[in-house]
Amino acid sequence: MRLIIAEKPSLARAIADALPGGVRREDGALYAGDSVVTWCLGHLLEQAPPDAYDPVYKQWRLDHLPILPSRWQLIPRPKARGQLATIRKLLKQAREVVHAGDPDREGQLLVQEVIEHLGWKGPVARLLISDLNRPAVQRALARLEDNARYQPLYRAAESRARADWLYGINLTRAWTLTGRQAGHDGVLSVGRVQTPVLGLVVRRDAEIRDFRPYPFYVLWADLAVANGQLRAWWQPAENHRLDDQGRLLQRAPAEALATRLPGAEGRLTTLETRQKRQAAPLPYSLSALQVDAARRFGLSAQAVLDICQRLYERHKLITYPRSDCRYLPEEHLAQAHATLSNVCGQDETLRKWFAGADFTLRSKAWDDRKVGAHHALAPTGKPAELERLERAEADVFRLIVRNVLAQFYPPLIAREVKAEFTILDECFRASGQELLQPGWKPLFTTREEAPPLPAMREGETCRVEACSAEDRETRPPEPFTDASLIKAMMNIARYVDDPEVKRTLREHDGLGTEATRAGIIETLIERGYLIRQNKTLRATRLGSGLIASLPEAASRPERTALWEQRLAGIAERNDDPAPFLTALIEDLRQLLGNADAGRLRQAMATAQGEAASAAKRRAAPGKGRRGRSAPSRARRRPKRSA
Repeated sequence: MRLIIAEKPSLARAIADALPGGVRREDGALYAGDSVVTWCLGHLLEQAPPDAYDPVYKQWRLDHLPILPSRWQLIPRPKARGQLATIRKLLKQAREVVHAGDPDREGQLLVQEVIEHLGWKGPVARLLISDLNRPAVQRALARLEDNARYQPLYRAAESRARADWLYGINLTRAWTLTGRQAGHDGVLSVGRVQTPVLGLVVRRDAEIRDFRPYPFYVLWADLAVANGQLRAWWQPAENHRLDDQGRLLQRAPAEALATRLPGAEGRLTTLETRQKRQAAPLPYSLSALQVDAARRFGLSAQAVLDICQRLYERHKLITYPRSDCRYLPEEHLAQAHATLSNVCGQDETLRKWFAGADFTLRSKAWDDRKVGAHHALAPTGKPAELERLERAEADVFRLIVRNVLAQFYPPLIAREVKAEFTILDECFRASGQELLQPGWKPLFTTREEAPPLPAMREGETCRVEACSAEDRETRPPEPFTDASLIKAMMNIARYVDDPEVKRTLREHDGLGTEATRAGIIETLIERGYLIRQNKTLRATRLGSGLIASLPEAASRPERTALWEQRLAGIAERNDDPAPFLTALIEDLRQLLGNADAGRLRQAMATAQGEAASAAKRRAAPGKGRRGRSAPSRARRRPKRSA
């Protein structure tokens, strides 16, 4: 028989339902004709703890570090032994095996590690499914590939898992033990990705806390021109006291000019007109959706991920959600009208948007060259009864459909105008925008653009009708929210100082992955390092103290982001994983050399930040005293559905 191993039960059911013949269930598997479909339950296996390599490691000691396995071991997760035994029994009866993990790096690892752990030596086919509706699954079953093609993806995922183990086990033990010497009771968890993310928040909070506002001054003038009126702003010359952004730091010059301006005449010396053509935003990746849903609906990143999993698995309304791609396959274009017609028919908002779409248009979103293992989030075409969904599910679903529908709207076209006036030998500037074609914009709630300026010609005269000097004050940066922190993880190069590293990271940008970013935020909250205050994320004293006690390299994004680049090289170019792990171990030895009780004691004593609840702090260690907290949490996939 043919054995198909799915990543989870919902996927197994979708596969079995798409196979010919009836389906019967028995002993952890679904039988359909000559095929048997079984499943994993997330990761059935996990990295063995240190004491599996040597019992001496059961006791946490600094002189054991670094712990470096010579031959890596996987062990069954406690609640997975029964399903693992089922798969072992079925493998003995199989003539053919099909890997049906999710179409991403972690999905490749999750099923393949089970197949290899149980000793299967025969060929393995790969089934890639991004849409759980029956016709889509049937099409995928007709296009099985050789799993060997995805071996580089597996090696990258395996390298990531081992890196997380090495980094988490060794640094968590080092800082926890050093913390005990410094008088801190509890596990200090350090992670390859979570700690740099925490560092982003700690540094932002410090910028806000240390910010010292200072006053600056502006002067505006309402000008009458031949065809109307407009407001222009004085541009003080460099002989005045200005800050690095050209803002005036003394009120007297603005006041002095304001007394002379009323009734003064001047001339339009420069007029620049530019037509701007802007295409619709692309369909969503998961992270881009999390950013927009957080801003629009106040949803946490984890809430958006959980909603997407329900829309994908339970309701079958969207395609595979854990995607980092914002492009769609070209073959989907031909079915787009039918797909979106089915989707939009039962919702007033979606019907209105669908009615305005022009399906003769083709946007840059349809591009096979930019679609990898998975494509952008899109509706499956199943009719959507949004009144049967939870409100948040319906809100998120509309966003996903909207961004696909927007590909069939014309571009936004606007005319931008910049005008420069000379009045009393001083420069005043005004700008405005005229909307020529709204295009896709009515589908989106966007910020208000500058109002249009009246029609003008260069050289015409103007007259000051009113003016005023105003006091302003500089403002601190905004604290992170779920939306802005996810965006920061997506665009981590912006937070890197080294120009060479910044340039390198622009191509392979990102801290964490689409599947893990929401979980990283929740883990930092669970461990008492971050706290939510309304919609903002703030560092606790514990989180701030941990970052202050670590070497800067461990809390900044450069190393982790570069490691993600190396992992991409393994996955995409079949690079050898060995140099990546060798470099990681060298870095690890240097970081361990910086564990210092005195520095940690001082860091905790002087840390500033929010108070975390005692319950959170007690919950944070988990299995940490046995050395498994950081890597085992990182190893597990985030919860897939509510």
